[in-house]
Amino acid sequence: MSDPTPTLPAYGGGSLADVLPSVAGALSVPGERNQLELPEASRYAVLLLDGLGWNLLRRHPEQAPYLSSLTARALTAGVPSTTAASLTSLGTGLPPGAHGIVGYSSIVPETGALLNALAWDAPVDPRRWQPHPTVFERVAAAGVATRNVSKARFDKSGLTAAAFRGSAHRGADTIEDRLDATRFASREGSSSLVYVYDSQLDYTGHMQGCESWQWRKELTAADSFAQRVRSALPRDAVLVVVADHGMVDVAPEDRIDLDADPTLTEGLRLIGGESRFRHLYCIPGAEPYVADRYRELLGDRALVLSRSEAADRGWFGPVEERVGPRIGDIVVASLGQVALVAGTRFPQEAGLIGMHGSLTEDEMAIPLLIDAG
Repeated sequence: MSDPTPTLPAYGGGSLADVLPSVAGALSVPGERNQLELPEASRYAVLLLDGLGWNLLRRHPEQAPYLSSLTARALTAGVPSTTAASLTSLGTGLPPGAHGIVGYSSIVPETGALLNALAWDAPVDPRRWQPHPTVFERVAAAGVATRNVSKARFDKSGLTAAAFRGSAHRGADTIEDRLDATRFASREGSSSLVYVYDSQLDYTGHMQGCESWQWRKELTAADSFAQRVRSALPRDAVLVVVADHGMVDVAPEDRIDLDADPTLTEGLRLIGGESRFRHLYCIPGAEPYVADRYRELLGDRALVLSRSEAADRGWFGPVEERVGPRIGDIVVASLGQVALVAGTRFPQEAGLIGMHGSLTEDEMAIPLLIDAG
């Protein structure tokens, strides 16, 4: 892990949320600003490789010769640096404080339930939870053929409705299916935008660790896939490759199990977020006790802030009134080699090796890679 100094999100010109508005600007969609100064073109493909952190890519150029050869710069994820929040920032062009998906899991203030934003396992209407128009809707309204190529099971998911509505979903469960769908979609109409998603690198990092030989092998496979996506596109199309977050490995001895120590759940009514970025929802009046307990436990290995303190630091961007209560009363962002697991509540998550969500450079810095043909 690199220096644990917090890496703040660069909303407004250097974050993942700025990618699709810039693509829209490069496609000459009226009213859209190309803040990232992407090359103008009538056809774009955006490939998101889940879990490909900027630092991880820079550490392993030999495993990714194609990706490492592209025009590159670093962007930041939003906060938290996790898939659900990042994909929604990509799709809407907004920070989490506006689009409202503030973590892997967060409270539904109206009911007190916990919503897992990837599984969308609470009865919440995604169009009300995230009411803003997506960039895909704006692009499609301008006459650009807009497609979303990812696994078939994502077609009806709440997260897809929140983040990617406006794009026609093309279910593609194999590499060949994704390439065929990309080849077809990128040639539709006189102007096109194709979004392609691949999750295997992230899955391997979670299961085996991002420092493992298995992860490096998967990086080579991702590099090959990206190059094949480029080959599937028309010559005049531009390919942009991005990621949603980086990753760090956390050893078993560096994990603190909140469910194993009653003093760590005293004063809490709900635990959300994930191991590297916890939302702690408190019994009214218990917030000072909870904050003090976690600061005493973690020291300089984490930032322990109240909801208002985290918002004031700009972590989530401007926080809309409807979104504020979804953020933990206390937010715990790991900076050192530590993860707050909850072995009883979330046993699968507690067993992961590679993790993300917090504000270290390894988790926050993501690549913006451009192949203009």
